[in-house]
Amino acid sequence: MSSAYLSFSHLHFSWPDGTAVLADAGGALSAGLTAVVGANGAGKSTLLRLLSGELAPARGIVTCSGALRYVPQDVTLNSTAWADDILGIAHIRAALRAIEAGSTDPAHYDLADGSWDIEERATATLSQVGLPPDTLDRQVGELSGGETMKLSLASALLDQPDVLLLDEPTNNLDTQASARLIRALSSRKGATLVVSHDRALLREADAVGELRAGRLRWFGGNIDDYEAALAVEQAAVLQAVRTAEATVAREHRELRSHVEGAGKRKRVGDKAARNGMPKMVVNAKKNQAQATLARVTGIHEERLAAARERLEAAESAVIETPAIRVDLPESAVPPRRDVATVASAVLRNGPVATLAVKGPERIAVIGANGAGKTTLIETLVGAVPASGGTVEVHVPVGYLPQRLDVLDNALTVVDNVRMRAPGASPHEVRAALARFLFRGRDGDALAATLSGGERFRASLACVLLARPSPQLLLLDEPTNNLDFASRDQLVSALAEYRGALLVASHDTEFLAAIGITRWIEVTGSEVAPPVTRAE
Repeated sequence: MSSAYLSFSHLHFSWPDGTAVLADAGGALSAGLTAVVGANGAGKSTLLRLLSGELAPARGIVTCSGALRYVPQDVTLNSTAWADDILGIAHIRAALRAIEAGSTDPAHYDLADGSWDIEERATATLSQVGLPPDTLDRQVGELSGGETMKLSLASALLDQPDVLLLDEPTNNLDTQASARLIRALSSRKGATLVVSHDRALLREADAVGELRAGRLRWFGGNIDDYEAALAVEQAAVLQAVRTAEATVAREHRELRSHVEGAGKRKRVGDKAARNGMPKMVVNAKKNQAQATLARVTGIHEERLAAARERLEAAESAVIETPAIRVDLPESAVPPRRDVATVASAVLRNGPVATLAVKGPERIAVIGANGAGKTTLIETLVGAVPASGGTVEVHVPVGYLPQRLDVLDNALTVVDNVRMRAPGASPHEVRAALARFLFRGRDGDALAATLSGGERFRASLACVLLARPSPQLLLLDEPTNNLDFASRDQLVSALAEYRGALLVASHDTEFLAAIGITRWIEVTGSEVAPPVTRAE
């Protein structure tokens, strides 16, 4: 086994309010690709911050034997900085230009030594993440959010660190850029640790760590191997539950049988007493019977209690993902109904769109980063006007943006839904929220206190429970930042939605799961005519 570039042991971490995140976490990273998975809010990003040194553990040790780079999920760069400076090569490029202009300054040659091909390597790395060569001469402020993330990834790759920590690196990448990045990470010589829900990336992993309830467990192989191992575990757990349930039922029957038998014996004794048995003998037998009853009953009760404890322990190991149930008859759209009509509309970033949506179609919008997928959706919803042509939406619209910023953090889940459903009573809202797994007092939680998975469910509820009920649902990269459970819940919710659906996404597995019927591609110049295909 190769030596570890980074190791950590007995890591403990809690937030200042006492919320525990990690308990006795440990692991070792050698050359290759390692992944960490877990539910939203489980502490995956916190683990990366601990390993990078950005946070200090309450207890435990982190040891790194080489250079380390960490790229967080949300990157903020100086908008006035030049891209080559972010890549760390601006001074080398300046030295090379000076040498080309005839400089004989030793300092310039010292900077260029070993880096004569730095521009070629930099442009090759930019290409790996889907950025053009001219990015080198652009300022950060000229780049989109997705391009800024790509630049940060390129900087880390070009640096060739011994240890690379990445938090959801493919979230803002289109399909082609994501595939290039996955190839780059798979071929890296150092140790790479990614937090991700991207199955294409996770299939390239050599090992998978699962973070659940503060505990980090390691599995050999990729995401498919991990899920197979988990399935075997869960099969054993469910068998243990069935066995424990049978034991509880048996112990309960034996206790009841014992109590009933004791009652019968008491009635026989009472009859004997009435038939002339000496009182002293009767009392002695009665005391003896009561002592025996108490002792044997105690044994049976202890066995029953132990069986119930085993059942509770077995049930606690069961992993369940409850489904979201969507029953919105008002969202149904007849097959031939006009839903949206876009005629020669000039989008804000240039493409010309012509599109007709009819009936309960399920349309996937694909295209490179920056092509205008989000702009098309925002134009349909009315947030961004078209500079030419016409855009008409003939039905109520629901829009779930990429950042899930539809909630008012100062309001409860119930009140957030009521804001979008005027006329709905609190009882009606609570009954509807139960289908989104907010039951009882769960709906009284402030939006600011929700976990990632809860926030997703609350945002989806706000969109789908709005009045009037949306008959056209627009989703922008809906699986970004979703854990596997939330993704499955979204798929199950959309399976029951009966309106028209338009989804911008690079997650092809998700698009296949929700039954896409038509694909359109946004390019730099147009929204391409619909084609029937599976990407």
